[in-house]
Amino acid sequence: MSTTVRRLLDLTLEEHTITVPLVWADPTDRRTIDVFARVVSREGGDELPYLVFLQGGPGHEAPRPFHSSTSPAWLDEALAHYRVVLLDQRGTGRSTPVGDDDLSRGASAVAEHLTHLRADSIVRDCEALREHLGATTWSVLGQSFGGFTTLAYLSTHAGSLDRVFITGGLSTITRPADEVYALCYDKMRSASERYYRRFPEHRDVMRRLVDLADAGRIVLPDGEVVSRSRLRSVGSALGTNDGWQTLWSLLESDPSSNAFRHDLQHAMPFTGRNPLYFVFHESSYASGQATRWSAERVEPADFADDVTLFTGEHIRREWAETVPAFRPWREVALELAEFEWPRIYDPDAIASSDARGAAAVYANDVYVPLEFSLETARLLPDVHLWVTSEHEHNGLRSGPVLSRLIDLAHGRRIR
Repeated sequence: MSTTVRRLLDLTLEEHTITVPLVWADPTDRRTIDVFARVVSREGGDELPYLVFLQGGPGHEAPRPFHSSTSPAWLDEALAHYRVVLLDQRGTGRSTPVGDDDLSRGASAVAEHLTHLRADSIVRDCEALREHLGATTWSVLGQSFGGFTTLAYLSTHAGSLDRVFITGGLSTITRPADEVYALCYDKMRSASERYYRRFPEHRDVMRRLVDLADAGRIVLPDGEVVSRSRLRSVGSALGTNDGWQTLWSLLESDPSSNAFRHDLQHAMPFTGRNPLYFVFHESSYASGQATRWSAERVEPADFADDVTLFTGEHIRREWAETVPAFRPWREVALELAEFEWPRIYDPDAIASSDARGAAAVYANDVYVPLEFSLETARLLPDVHLWVTSEHEHNGLRSGPVLSRLIDLAHGRRIR
C-alpha cells in the first residue's frame, strides 16, 4: 500500500494504491492487482464524509481533477458536501491496466483475467479501499456502468453505503442482454428520426457515405478502412447533450478531407485507447448468461434495410477483423462472447437494502432504457427519482444534475 499527498491549484489530492486479490471469490488464488484512487478535497474539507465516484464504461478510468470548477464539471458541487474518491476501476488507469502488451500472455489467459474485472469485483475493491481509508460508511455516485456497479454494491454490501446517487445507471437486473440491445435499437431509431427531422438533407449524405464505405473509400488516419457498421456507430453521439452538433459537423464535411477523416475517427465510440470497452462491453448486461454478440444478433430488419439509421453501443463481431486496434483482441473477444457470466445482481437483497439517495433517469436515454430503469427503481423506494428529458445520458457533466440529486436525497427544496 502507498499514499502520497499533493496540491493542485485549489485541490488537495491524496493518492492511494492498495494491493488486492485478482480473484476475490477464491482465497487459494494468489494473484494480485493494484487498485488506485485519488481522494480529492478542498481547504477545510478534510473532515467531510467520502463520496466514491464509479465511472461509466466499462473499461474507462476515473476523470482526472485539475480544478474544482472545471474538471469534471460536477466536482465543484460534490466537494461542497464530500471528499471525493476518484477510483480507477480494476484494469483501467493506474489500477493494473489491461492493454495490448498483455496479449503476449495468450488470448485465453487474457480472457480469463478479464472475467475477474466485473462490477462484483469492483465492489470488493471499493470495500478494501473504504477500510483502508478508515471509513465506516461512504456514499456512492455511479454514472452509467458505475450505476450498474452501485446495484451490485447494494446486492452484497448495502450496509457500507450511506447515500447512493445514480445518473443514467439504473440498469435492468433481471433481463438478458438481448432484450436490452433490442430496446436500445428502438431508442436509436427514434433518435435517428429526430435528427433527420431537423436535418433532412443529411439522410442522403449518410447514404452517400455508406456507398463510399462499402467501396472501401473511407480510410482513417490509423489505416482503418471504415465499414458501414462502424460508420453508423457515430450515432452514439446522439446519446449526449450536444452530440447532435458532433454529428452535424461531421456530415457537413467533405468526406475526402482530412477534417472528415480525423473527426470521424474521434466520433466513433469504440477506440483502441480503451480496448476493454470493446471486448468487455456486452458483459455489463450479462447476468447469468453468455452474450454471443447480442447486439449483432438482435438487429431489427429495418436497421439491416435502412443504412441511414444510426446505431449506438451496438458492437459488431466484424470489428475484430476490420479495426486495426481491435484485431489483436479478436480471440479474446470471441472467447468472452461465449463465456457464461455468473449472476451479478440479487433483486431480493436490493429490495431489502433500505438504500437512500436519488437517481437521474433520462427519458430519451439510448444506452440505458427508461423502461428498464423504472422497473429497477421500484425496488428502491427511498432512492428518489428524477425522470427528465432535459439531459441526455451524459447529463452528469452538467453540474446542476448532481445538485438536483443531492437536494432530492436530503429532502430539500429543488434549486
